[in-house]
Amino acid sequence: MDKKKEPLFHISRRSNVSKKEAWIIRIASVLVAFLLCGIISMAFSKQSLISVYSTIFKGTFGTPRKLWNTLQGTAILLLIGLALTPAFKMKFWNIGGEGQILMGALGAAFSMIVLGKTLPNALVILISIVLAIGLGALWALIPAFFKAKFNTNETLATLMMNYIATQIVAFFVIKWENPKGSASIGVINSVTKVGWLPEIGNEFLLSIIVALFITVILYIYLTYTKHGYEISVVGESENTAKYIGIKVNHVIIRTVAISGAVCGIVGLLLVGSINHTLTSSLAGGQGFTGVMVSWLAHFNPFAMILTSFIITFMGKGGSQMATDLSLNSSFGDILTGIILFFIIGCEFFINYKITFNRKEKK
Repeated sequence: MDKKKEPLFHISRRSNVSKKEAWIIRIASVLVAFLLCGIISMAFSKQSLISVYSTIFKGTFGTPRKLWNTLQGTAILLLIGLALTPAFKMKFWNIGGEGQILMGALGAAFSMIVLGKTLPNALVILISIVLAIGLGALWALIPAFFKAKFNTNETLATLMMNYIATQIVAFFVIKWENPKGSASIGVINSVTKVGWLPEIGNEFLLSIIVALFITVILYIYLTYTKHGYEISVVGESENTAKYIGIKVNHVIIRTVAISGAVCGIVGLLLVGSINHTLTSSLAGGQGFTGVMVSWLAHFNPFAMILTSFIITFMGKGGSQMATDLSLNSSFGDILTGIILFFIIGCEFFINYKITFNRKEKK
């Protein structure tokens, strides 16, 4: 009888990888990904490897303004990742960051356009902050309520809320369009600047300061407070949480509201500090990219600084390469995808090992 053939390799779970070793693997994977991006770029652009990397760094750090733009883009992406993290730790998969950002932006724009004509600047800014945070939280609370009360699928619900928010914002853009028929609001209060958030140092620094402040606050909230402990327990097991007296429904609603509120702050910054206008594409898909920022950092707020920077760096560097080397405009997205693929792939090798079977010699 023929002997049963052994498989070529076995996959088994690792149980002894330290945090230091895990981060070494992650950093190594990013470096390999950067090398592969350089080789691919070199093949398509017919430029040397040094020239390719020089162009990427030029697009990110080439001028002081590009550097500040990169830091600001990192801050906004970081804020989105931070916003989604409390819900993710609770295993509430909030895919609605895009819609929550848009609703926060709508609240800020409403205050600037409607109230800016009659109220003083300081009051308009205060109302903008309240409306942006409130509408962002409200938009997240709707699927959270149905999840808590009827156990609906939060992934589908939050995703659908994005499309509703997009259409609501599109309606108000047409309602407030300036000039009429342009299907665009233009720069809001460009002359009076009523409702514009104050500059701290320069036009970029406010977003960076807000992002760093919320990073510290969220880390403390998730790590050292009773609410953070409840989030962790609910994420591990709802039955265990109920057994030890945690009100699971209250935790779900409260935590998702916090996620929506931080997304609302992002919308406030986009309208009141960065773009000074409102469009249905204002978030630019970053609500979904923020999911990767949070997940790749393993829900660690400080590690998200690194993941958001890497994604922003490759996006801006790739765009510069596409312009300078006459490549497709989506080339930057391709390079970012390669980086993400390697980062995600390395998680497999951190958690599992592959053992090849050796053939016995007769």
